[in-house]
Amino acid sequence: MLVITRKSNEAFMIGDDVEITVLEIGKDKIKIGINAPKEVKISRKEIYFTENENKQAANIPSVEVIKRLLENKGKGR
Repeated sequence: MLVITRKSNEAFMIGDDVEITVLEIGKDKIKIGINAPKEVKISRKEIYFTENENKQAANIPSVEVIKRLLENKGKGR
């Protein structure tokens, strides 16, 4: 992990296209701004993992789908 120290209104770059700027520093949190191309997806970490879990769950057949498949298989299909 790279650790970078920045003051308010200072920035750093990730590659050539992503700029991270410290906008505000408070007691318990900081506010940052991210400039990136539209094709770069940006998510909070907890949202990122929730989205991935939802995608994986969506790919798992439901019990009803499995039941129908088994019923159809029993009918010689």
